[in-house]
Amino acid sequence: MAAFEYKAVDNFGKKVLGRIEASNDDDLELRLTRMGLDLVNFRPARKGRLFSHRNRIDRPELVTFCFHLEQLTRAGVPILEALADLRDSVPNPRFRDVLSAIIEDIQGGKNLSGALAGFPTIFDPVFISLISAGEQSGELPAILRELTESLKWQDELAAHTKKIIMYPAFVGTVIIGVMAFMMIYLVPQLVGFITSMGTEIPVHTRALIFVSDFVTHYWYLFLVVPPSLFFGIRYWARHSSAGRYRVDQWKLNAPAIGGIYKKIILSRFTSNFALLYKAGVTVLDCIRMGETLVGNAVIAEALQRVRHQISEGVALTSSFENTGLFPPLVVRMFRVGESSGALDNSLENVSYFFNRDVQESIDRVQSLIEPVLTVVLGAMLGWVMLSVLGPVYDMLGEVTR
Repeated sequence: MAAFEYKAVDNFGKKVLGRIEASNDDDLELRLTRMGLDLVNFRPARKGRLFSHRNRIDRPELVTFCFHLEQLTRAGVPILEALADLRDSVPNPRFRDVLSAIIEDIQGGKNLSGALAGFPTIFDPVFISLISAGEQSGELPAILRELTESLKWQDELAAHTKKIIMYPAFVGTVIIGVMAFMMIYLVPQLVGFITSMGTEIPVHTRALIFVSDFVTHYWYLFLVVPPSLFFGIRYWARHSSAGRYRVDQWKLNAPAIGGIYKKIILSRFTSNFALLYKAGVTVLDCIRMGETLVGNAVIAEALQRVRHQISEGVALTSSFENTGLFPPLVVRMFRVGESSGALDNSLENVSYFFNRDVQESIDRVQSLIEPVLTVVLGAMLGWVMLSVLGPVYDMLGEVTR
C-alpha cells in the first residue's frame, strides 16, 4: 500500500490534515469515509518526510491507549468497536491515522498484534509479542494492564533521567557563560591595571592572563571543536559497528553516570523479560527481543552469548553469571527461580530489584548535583577573584609599609 497525505473535513466542517496508507485513490476515500471524513484533496506522501513534533506519538499517549483499550475489552466491547471509540477520542491526528489503519487491517483479516506490527516505530517487538500472547491465551485485558504499568514506569524513569541531564546542562551553560564573559571582557580590562603596577605577578594570575588571552584570540575554537567532535563521534557510532561498540562501552564505563546507565538498561531488560516470560514467551525469544531493545551494543553482545550458551545446554543462571553483567544478588534470584520452577516470580523480583536500585541511584545523583556544581562555580570565581585582587592587595601592602 502507498502512503497519502490528505485534507478532509469532518461532520462539523472542521478541516483535518493527516497521512494514511491506502491501496489506491478509491481505497483512500473509502477509508476516510469510514472515519467520518469527507475527502477534499490528497497527494502521495513524500518519502522521508518526518511528522512534526506535535504529531509525534509519545509514551503517555500509548499509556492512555493501553489503559482505555484494557477497560473497553474488559467490559466486553469488541476490539473493532473499542479501537473505533479510541480513534474518535484521541486528539493527536497522527495517532488517529494509525488507529484508522489498524482498524482497516483488522477488517481485512489481520489480528490485533498483526495490525500493530505494521507500525514498528510506534509499537516495539515487546509490545507486539505481549499483545500476541494475550490474544492466544485469551488474557488480553490482563496483558494490557501489565503494558500500562510498564509504560508508566518507563515514562517515570525517562522523566527522572531527563531531570538529571537538564539541570547540570542548564547550570553548566550558566557557568560557561559567566566564565566566557570574565575571560573575554572583564579580565582583559584588569590586565592592564595589574601589569602597570610594576609588582611581580603571581603564578595563578599569569595562568589567568594566559587563559584569558587564549579565549579572547581563539574563541571560535570553542564553538567549532566541541560540536565537531560530538557529530564526528556520533557519525562514527552510527556508521561503524566498531565505533558503536566503543562508544557504548565508554557509556557503560563513564565516571559517575556509567553505573546508572548500565542499571537503567538492565532494569529495562529484566522488566521486559519478566513481562514476556509471564505472558508465555519462551526464554530464548525473550532474550532475542532483549538484544534489540537494550540499545547498547556491549550488553546486546553479552545477551547474544547468553542465548547461544542456553541453546547449547548451559543453565540459564550459569549463562547470565558468565557475562559478568549482573550482580551476585540478581544471579542468586535467577538460580532460586530456576531451581524452584518459579522463574516468573524470580524475574519479577529481579525487575523490582533493578527498578528500586535505579530510582535510589538517580535520587543520590540528584542530591549531589547541586552542591557539586556550586563548588565548581565557586572555585572558578574564587580563582578569578584571587588572581585579580591578589596583586592589588600585595601592592597596597607594599604602600602601607
